[in-house]
Amino acid sequence: MGLTSQSLEIAVIVLAVVCVAATVWLWPRLSRNGWRHVLARLGAILVTQLSLVSALALAVNANFEFYGNWDELLGNNEQAPASVSQGGGQYATVGNLKGGLIQPAGPQGLDRVTGLPKGPADKAGKVESVRIIGRRTRAINPGFVYLPPQYFQPQFRRQRFPVMVVISGYPGGIMNLAQHLQIPQNAGRLIAQGKMQPTVLVMVRPTIAPPRDTECVDVPGGPQAETFFTKDLPDAMKATYRVGHDPSAWGAFGYSSGGTCSLQLAMRNPDAYTSAVSLSGDYAIKDDLTTGSLFGPGPAGARRQREHDLLWRLEHLPAPQVSALVASSRQGEADYGDTMKFLHAVKPPMRADSIILPRGSHQFGTWRREVVPALEWQSQQLTFPQDTEPNKPPKPAPGQAKGTPPAAQAPADDRSHKKVEAERPHG
Repeated sequence: MGLTSQSLEIAVIVLAVVCVAATVWLWPRLSRNGWRHVLARLGAILVTQLSLVSALALAVNANFEFYGNWDELLGNNEQAPASVSQGGGQYATVGNLKGGLIQPAGPQGLDRVTGLPKGPADKAGKVESVRIIGRRTRAINPGFVYLPPQYFQPQFRRQRFPVMVVISGYPGGIMNLAQHLQIPQNAGRLIAQGKMQPTVLVMVRPTIAPPRDTECVDVPGGPQAETFFTKDLPDAMKATYRVGHDPSAWGAFGYSSGGTCSLQLAMRNPDAYTSAVSLSGDYAIKDDLTTGSLFGPGPAGARRQREHDLLWRLEHLPAPQVSALVASSRQGEADYGDTMKFLHAVKPPMRADSIILPRGSHQFGTWRREVVPALEWQSQQLTFPQDTEPNKPPKPAPGQAKGTPPAAQAPADDRSHKKVEAERPHG
């Protein structure tokens, strides 16, 4: 059974309940004098405690995705293979798997998520459970990939699609994106309503070296998280799926630490991402107990940390040609003050919009109110790629495939900042 499988979690919970019941039932017999009975009591306590701790640890890991499989837990880091054959089954990828940079994976908790696409893929779309291999960083990260119905329709068979890289918070995992924020469910609904252009979404966690919080930073002598998100992940997606090759088709989207990552990735790497959504993200990255030393010691470390302060970058460096959407709340969010400073600091050619709630807090109830307008906003920033996949055998590609949606148009308003209305909670 897989480390995150529901069957393992249920089995360990049942075992814990049985151990507790057996200890209570047998305790009168174990209460007699003698060293054997003392050892028996200690053994019963130890087994019961281990079963309870194991059940709790599995439940926490299943929710936050600290470890995706037994090899990660045991420290057996795999090396990226040169190639892989396409697998079958419910969660297998439909990509061509050139280079083996994206592999089919088990459900990774996807089997516990409700509301996912059902029926023919060309009608409902599909969510795939995968592992993403970092060609440069050698990192192996779990992910979910949402493919819209148009991806499977004949008129789009040569068309490439825009991409949103959706990043969870820390501690957290891809399950939170599918289960709590319902990213693929909301995207499918918006695409069906014509409020979002057909888009491929890849859902990942912000760390590439769990349980350490790598904060999308290239750590000197350590994990190269920024390289993974700006080079490895795009290369893997382009090699496997029909997605756009130009940065204008790529956007980063996240909440909490994932929002922090999204802003950092776009502002520091506009040649990889041209838009970012940050729901309750921070505007500077600092070391703490979960990150360890991200920047290294001495003046060089101080310089690297300063360059990850987005307010400092806006004041001292040319603004990148990207668009950003930031979300916060006037009451209940600690980042509200910094959010307003960020919005006032943005200067052309960068553009920033906002979702500001009257009240909210750093939790999923707040982010669920913001996620739908945020998805719509980012879809408007991404251009639907005009390049197409070549025919086989190769033929000159036409300028635009039939049925291709028009590229998103820039708004007529040329102000550097505007508000985006958040979705009102139902009921």
